Formats: sequence, structure tokens, C-alpha cells
Amino acid sequence: MYLETEQYVSDFNNNGKELIDSIQKCSFNGLGDFKPKSVTYELAYWRKANAIHSWFVKNVQGGRDECQSTFVSQEKLKELKEICEKVLENIELADELLPTAAGFFFGSNYYDEWYTSQLEYTIKTLDNILSNPNSNKSWWVTYRSCW
Repeated sequence: MYLETEQYVSDFNNNGKELIDSIQKCSFNGLGDFKPKSVTYELAYWRKANAIHSWFVKNVQGGRDECQSTFVSQEKLKELKEICEKVLENIELADELLPTAAGFFFGSNYYDEWYTSQLEYTIKTLDNILSNPNSNKSWWVTYRSCW
């Protein structure tokens, strides 16, 4: 489970040129040299955090769970962070606000230490993302899972 951002780079501006100059060009079977046009950064990585995954499927991906990449707005990131905080304050709200989900490769369905550690990680990670001054200007954040 990943949150990622893709940053467009262009050799027509200083930042892009510096980045392109620092990335080695590659050749595909003698077809020629290719330049990067974007760079993808991993912002978050979860494993078997089924409640977080289920939240993204229901609230961002329209119920469709096909390992697709889906845009996540800043508002949705803030919403998820607030839900995680509420559940950590009162674990009895977990089943209502951020329930676990059963499924193949989905991990535990208990509201235990693993569950709360995933909420803590999510809060910390989303705090970092949302506090970045560029996050609401130029970051195209996507969520995707791969089972």
C-alpha cells in the first residue's frame, strides 16, 4: 500500500535541468538515450494495514479495489489523519470510524497493538506530507495497493 507523488521535471527550467543532469541517462537496447520527465517519490508505505486500505477504497477509490493508482486530495489526507487521531483517543470508535477489513493478504482484524501502530504511523506520515509547503501546490498524491 503506497502513497506516492510524481514530480514533473523539465530540462527547460533550472530545477529540472539540475535533476536531469544528476540522473544518469539510460539506453533501452540501443534504441537511444531517454531523459526523465518525472520522478516518483514514495511518501508512505503500509503493509497489512487493512483498515487504512479499506478507508482509501471506500473514500477515495469509489469502492473499486483493483490495485489502481488514484488521486488523493489534501482534504482526504486531512480527513484520514483526523479519523486516525480520533480512534487513537478512543479505541471504541474504531469499529465505527476506521473498521478493519477481512480479505486475502489483509492481516489481522483485531484492534490491537498492530492496528494502533499503523494509525500512529499514518498520523506521523500525513503530518509530514501536509506540513510541506509544496504539498498543496505541486504535489499530485496518489494511493495504490498491490496484492
